[in-house]
Amino acid sequence: MCRRWPRRIAGGIVLLLVAWLVLVAVQIVRVGNSAPAGPADAAIVLGAAIRGDQPSPVFAARIDHGLTLYRNGRVRRLIFTGGYGTGLSRAESEVARAYALRRGVPASAILVETRSRTTRENLIEAAALLRAHRLRSALIVSDPLHLKRSLRMAADLGIAAQPAPTPTTRYRGLTARSGFLLREVYYYNQYLVTGA
Repeated sequence: MCRRWPRRIAGGIVLLLVAWLVLVAVQIVRVGNSAPAGPADAAIVLGAAIRGDQPSPVFAARIDHGLTLYRNGRVRRLIFTGGYGTGLSRAESEVARAYALRRGVPASAILVETRSRTTRENLIEAAALLRAHRLRSALIVSDPLHLKRSLRMAADLGIAAQPAPTPTTRYRGLTARSGFLLREVYYYNQYLVTGA
């Protein structure tokens, strides 16, 4: 009888761990399906890959959603984040700024930072811009499955933020969505443990 207890304890721990991971996955999907409450002072558009002087399709979808929020009066300013990737001569945020300017957004409505390379760094730099420009609230613009972790980081940095998931995403197929979701479950838990 005594030999069964370690197995039962181990089995219970495994079940709790699985339940936790499922709960996190459900929350990630739920946040990604939410509509932005808004309005807010600014939209923080999280960085993504660029190709030369053009945003990748993922980044373009984020920028386009930020532009929609701005044009619809949901935000007064756009904050583009993202620094210089390895071997790149332009920062992600600079490419986003040029993209927005070409689409008629006035330069006065755009703020950029060029130092960040991760989601957390995106938000650290965005928080500094919010403070410097006396902006108190933000909508965070990113792919739907990326928002749960981004919002947690924003809250930990003192940013009063709401989700603004992109209505379009490259992660549509079951395989792509499942892979993205599994990565986000992992990174969310990693952030809870390490703060990075």
